[in-house]
Amino acid sequence: MFRGFLKEYSIAWKDFSIVFILLFNAFTWFYMTLPIIDGFLSVLSTTSANFIIWVAYYMAIIGSGIIGSILSSKISRLHLLYLWIISEVVTSSLLALLSNFTTTQFLILCVLLGVSFGLGMPSCLAYFVDSTIVENRGRISGIILLTTNLCAPFFAILFSMFSLRVNSLILAIWRGLGLMIFFLSPEEKNASRIKKDISFKKVLNNKSFFIYFIAWFLFCFIDRFEKGIFTTKEGLLEPGFYSFMLMIGAAFGSLFAFIGGLLCDWIGRKRVIIYGFIASGLAYAIIGIYPMLISWYVYSVIDGIAAGILWVAFLLILWGDLSQSGNSEKYYAIGEIPFFLTSIIQLLSA
Repeated sequence: MFRGFLKEYSIAWKDFSIVFILLFNAFTWFYMTLPIIDGFLSVLSTTSANFIIWVAYYMAIIGSGIIGSILSSKISRLHLLYLWIISEVVTSSLLALLSNFTTTQFLILCVLLGVSFGLGMPSCLAYFVDSTIVENRGRISGIILLTTNLCAPFFAILFSMFSLRVNSLILAIWRGLGLMIFFLSPEEKNASRIKKDISFKKVLNNKSFFIYFIAWFLFCFIDRFEKGIFTTKEGLLEPGFYSFMLMIGAAFGSLFAFIGGLLCDWIGRKRVIIYGFIASGLAYAIIGIYPMLISWYVYSVIDGIAAGILWVAFLLILWGDLSQSGNSEKYYAIGEIPFFLTSIIQLLSA
């Protein structure tokens, strides 16, 4: 049945398997690094040092993503993807094998983690774009994000059972499983062979890209600023209640990442994005007008729906649609900046 679904929307089982493994493995690896870094920092550093390390980590992802998009026009995409995965395995292993970190040493390792993740991400997403078409990109994006989010509780439980260094070793092994794409014999897509070395200026001069980028940045800014306020000791909500709200939002966000992907293919990206922003505004309006307990539950549901819709549209679909064939790397390198940059804003607001 699933193969029939893929065939109906013009993607071969092999191509789907490759892009699924690439993105699912990379996304889960990224989310697995966050509790490991947080765990090391909880016993290693002061509050100010923690802030510096997190900022360095996110800035390393942003900077290396830009560098990786530049390298993509000079290196074979598949070679870059293999090197990318291997570099993440090596960096993860350093966390597991080394001991007695100083703050400076851990800062360097976190920068290496950020660089190893960001360097190949634009090429990974560009491979995804070249393996899909506009008519099926939303569905496949929804499947990948839904699966990633469903696996998150499993990894959280797994990581709670072992020490930080054992978890780091698990992280290295897990990322190494991404190399199984080699046995599927991935091929350079036709679009990747006709790549043109477009400039970042040309990307930003794309009116549609710039407008969507501003909208995406504003959503990420509000979302992260809100979370920074809610999670402080003097925040609006009790930590336990806020965690429960996050669980509700994550559940609905995961489901609507898939539904949003389907809708992107059925009714178009623009409409879906507008619906996502309307839902986000409605969620804040409810708690602003009627800030009672039931309103917070309704807010968490609607906010989760909005986040799921907008994440699938902006993280995976839109930048590939706006880019020229074979030139997606720089669009994704710039388009993903708000997601990581606003994580720093969350730290500042907290």
